Amino acid sequence: MTKISLEMGSGGRLMRDFIASRIVPRFKNPVLGELHDAAHLPWGIALTTDSYTVDPLFFPGGDIGTLCVNGTVNDLVVSGARPSYLSLALIIEEGLELEELERILESIKKTARATSVEIVTGDTKVVPQGQGGKIYINTAGVGRLLGRPWPAKIRPGDKLLVTGQIGEHGLAIMLSRNKFPLKTGVKSDCAPLLFLLPLWQEGVLWMRDITRGGLATVLAELAQTISFPLLVEEEKIPCSTRLQGAVEILGIDPLYLACEGRALMVVPARKADEILKKLRSRPEGKKAAIIGEVQDRIGRPGEALLETLTGGLRLLEPLTSELLPRIC
Repeated sequence: MTKISLEMGSGGRLMRDFIASRIVPRFKNPVLGELHDAAHLPWGIALTTDSYTVDPLFFPGGDIGTLCVNGTVNDLVVSGARPSYLSLALIIEEGLELEELERILESIKKTARATSVEIVTGDTKVVPQGQGGKIYINTAGVGRLLGRPWPAKIRPGDKLLVTGQIGEHGLAIMLSRNKFPLKTGVKSDCAPLLFLLPLWQEGVLWMRDITRGGLATVLAELAQTISFPLLVEEEKIPCSTRLQGAVEILGIDPLYLACEGRALMVVPARKADEILKKLRSRPEGKKAAIIGEVQDRIGRPGEALLETLTGGLRLLEPLTSELLPRIC
């Protein structure tokens, strides 16, 4: 008998296969079949939901409160919607200190205010001690559609653009959880992507926030969706020197580290420089970079390829194991 494994929630290939084979067919309908980060509903509405189980609850650069709001907001943004309302459901383990709960709720309040969303409904449950990870949070978000991803319109020559330095959320969680004796100064990149909303009117074809599975997994899944090869240049991928030093010591591939405030975008070649300039004019996008393009000459349909620093080509595949559980 097959049992659920951690890999089925990793954000990688096994999770995608599990959802596609076990869940989606049972509820098959045109809206669900699109499998965007948020469902596009009638009347110009987008709806998304997410659950947060991060460990530890508090980490450099944020906590589960900032994460649950920003994560839900970002799922709406990359789906083409301006976030408006959130639900908030708390599953609290008996024994959680009240001061910790109040600190989390204050983070939620401040982040919701900063992103101009309102918490309008919710639920609270308490489970016995030992049956939860201190606190789990589920949110649902509703927003008004301004645009939509069009993967079917992506063509060879279109550019791949990353909105900032990658991997810092995943590394921050790893170092804070395992108490590695490394003084890196790396903080989570947890942040809202609201500054991307105007770009839906500038010709952006597709967006996806880079969360579980990291940039490599997002690229691999995009390539499989559009049936064109993608070519990315390693030297153009923005990584902080702090992160590069830490991953070399730990032996981790930064392309598979999660972000919580970065997105991959596909933009038409003729608009790429203009969009990059607009991104870099904002504090949130000053490290944005064009990292590659959609191909029709190099690679086979459905492949995501990395041109390495040494000039070779490496096939990027979706994450196939759980790099680090409970990162969000």
